[in-house]
Amino acid sequence: MTRNTAFTLAAIPLLLAACGTPQERCIRQHTREYRNVSTLLAEVEANLARGYAWDERIVSDTVWSSCRDVVRDSEGNARIVTTPCWRDVTTTERFRVPIDPAAEERKRSNLAARKAQLSDQAAAYVSACKAAFPEDEAATTPPSTPAP
Repeated sequence: MTRNTAFTLAAIPLLLAACGTPQERCIRQHTREYRNVSTLLAEVEANLARGYAWDERIVSDTVWSSCRDVVRDSEGNARIVTTPCWRDVTTTERFRVPIDPAAEERKRSNLAARKAQLSDQAAAYVSACKAAFPEDEAATTPPSTPAP
């Protein structure tokens, strides 16, 4: 068995364990919109507190580097030599973006209203998921110490 196959077989149980229990999957699936709105609301509030927003752009640059080449001598023997060359490098750069505070306030109030609207729905889904997929309480809670 090759090393890659062994690694893949060893990683499968970890990947399956990361999926969660049926109850967790149900809750995650039905509260996705609530979590997204909560994340957006936190981002807008952070922008208002900072006074600016963050954005990202991809920057491509060419840098002088060392490249390894294989050359063969007159007898056909391969040799690795280092030669200077140009390489393309791509990086992600964060930069500040000015915000319109009035627009951000409107966005925050709309997201807060949407979050309040979704919170009752999300709570109902969580209750329904817990009822549909009950978990073994003994497995999820730590054992209590007996009283002396």
